[in-house]
Amino acid sequence: MKRTILIYGFALAALTALLKFVEYQYIIKDLKLEFYIGTVAVFFTGLGVWMGLRLTKPRKIPEVQTIPTAMQPLPPNESHAAKFGISKREMEVLQLISEGLSNQEIADRLFLSLNTVKTHSSNLFLKLDAKRRTQAIQKAKELGILA
Repeated sequence: MKRTILIYGFALAALTALLKFVEYQYIIKDLKLEFYIGTVAVFFTGLGVWMGLRLTKPRKIPEVQTIPTAMQPLPPNESHAAKFGISKREMEVLQLISEGLSNQEIADRLFLSLNTVKTHSSNLFLKLDAKRRTQAIQKAKELGILA
């Protein structure tokens, strides 16, 4: 940014000095007024074209980096879930709980009633020996049920 400001500053200073020189020549050597006006018009036209090209130059857009496959989340481990007696539907509910969804949002997404989601949540809490949703998620991650 500083470089751009300096370039424009020097360019304007040089143009001003050149115009003053032409003005001096106009006064001293008795140049015609049309010559002076034409010179000013040419200088400012050149400045406008130069600035227009500089300011409308396409900018580089940074590339979007993809996440390496090693860093992508792993799917839930259903063999670990079977050891604790967690059903497939309870596993789906646990996955959605870990995504931060409310019971109503889970019910809407899985096409279940709210009471069914509450029952699955209660069963999960019992099987994982947890009292809260966050504690259930933490224990599921420690046991390798969730990635």
